[in-house]
This record gives sequence, structure tokens and C-alpha cells, in this order.
Amino acid sequence: MDDMKQKFGVELSYSVVWRGRECAYENLRLGKPEQSYKLLPGYLHMLLQTNLGSIVNLEVTDGNKFQYLFIAFAASIRGFWYCRPVISTDATHLKGKYRGVLFTAVCHDANQHIFPLAIGVGDSENDAAWTWFLKRVKDVFGENPTLVIVSDKHRSISSAVTEAFPRAFHGICIYHLLNNLKTKFKSKTKEWEQHYLQAAKSYNLQEFHVLLYTLCSAVPGAKEYLELVGLDRWTRSHAPCRRYNLMTTNISESFNAVLVKVRELPITAFVNEVRLLCQR
Repeated sequence: MDDMKQKFGVELSYSVVWRGRECAYENLRLGKPEQSYKLLPGYLHMLLQTNLGSIVNLEVTDGNKFQYLFIAFAASIRGFWYCRPVISTDATHLKGKYRGVLFTAVCHDANQHIFPLAIGVGDSENDAAWTWFLKRVKDVFGENPTLVIVSDKHRSISSAVTEAFPRAFHGICIYHLLNNLKTKFKSKTKEWEQHYLQAAKSYNLQEFHVLLYTLCSAVPGAKEYLELVGLDRWTRSHAPCRRYNLMTTNISESFNAVLVKVRELPITAFVNEVRLLCQR
């Protein structure tokens, strides 16, 4: 307001400046959020026409309101067969007017680069939304006994993986589990954290048991907690399938971090930015 008065000699009220700001944001963000949802079906139709082999699933409520969205681009579908069968999945919040949650599934390619597989949008991070998203992932990418799903210890994810991928192995992110340990067991020392990480990454059973003993000596009660979680779910030495180097969900969080700015956009503009990123 002060700048307008100094440069142009015009006095503006706060409400006028605010409305002008919102109009500028609408132009920058390709329209109002409500209009963006109306544009979405047409955009997805053209996406399928120009990206042959891509899979799109848009679900609406009985009142024809947006409920779920799933997208897997053709390049991701073809490329997955040349990647290690370990999928990292995570969710993060959208920041637009109607909020919502972004679900992601990513893996590593042969060059150890982050390879996006699929994205989904839902109302919240609940059992129904996670199950819907992971079932779509299974429909597109399939399932086999060597497949590993890596996530945090979110209750809804565990339930969804069990239902959508009954034959796959569900591993836990070791850093999320470490944070759970810190919260549950208040210890004055931090040396045990390194013992925990070494135990999780160890390939040797004898070395693992030595490290676990050292850890549990420093943190009473940790052994029972970790065994309740399941040693196979957070350690290399006990895992029934190969997790390779994917012991965490860092690649999912890195992918989400790249989208931190565009998560503010209306839905159609947001999907287009994800497309540009995945096809870069």
C-alpha cells in the first residue's frame, strides 16, 4: 500500500490490495481451485492421448465430487521392469484451498537415481485412501514374492500393504523406527543410535546379535519393542527378501521435497507440474 502511494500517488485500502493479490495468484496458478477440478477430466483425457500406455484412474463421489486420483506414466510403467523390485511409498499434504494428501510410489533405477512410479491424491492419510492407492499400484506394476514395499510405521500403510500386496514383503524405514525408539525410550546417551543403525544394516547374523546386545544394554526395553515390530522388517540380516540399499524412505521424501512449491497449485496445474518433473 505504501509503495503504491509513493510511486503512483494512489491510496488503497487493505481489502482492495488483498483482492488484487488474490487475482494475481489466480492468474499465476492457472485459475481458481474450483475451476481446476472441472478442468481435470479433460486434462486427464488429453494426457492419455499424448502419453500412450499411461494409466489414469479418477474416482468421484455419488455427488460427482472429487475423491481419488491415480496416475502412472507410460515411461514409469515400462521402466519399472529394469529397476530393483523395491518400492518406497510415502504421503505428504497438499497446500491448496481444498488440501488433501499426495501419495507417492518411487524406486531406484539402475543408476541409483530416484525413479517415480506413480502418484495418487486423496482426502486424507487413512486406511481407505492408502488401500485404494496401493491397489492401483498393484494393478499397474504387479506383485511377486521378491517385491519389497518400504514405508514408515503408519498403521494405515501396514493395513493397506497387507490387503493390496499379500505376497510382498513390507519393510520399515529404519530412520522412522529410530525416531519411534527415541520417543518411547528416553536415554541420556546417544551412542546406542549408532549401534541400532549398524545392526539394521548388518548382513552378518553374529555381528547383528552383538550390536543388538550392546543397544539393549544401553536402552532397557528396546529388545522387546524391536522384536514386537519384527526383526525381519527393519534388518538386512533377517529380511526374507533383498532390500538392497533401500533401508529408508529417503527417496520418497526427496521426491516429495521437490514438489514442495507446486503442492500449493490447483489440482490440474499440480498434476501438470508432476508430469513435467517425471518426464524431464
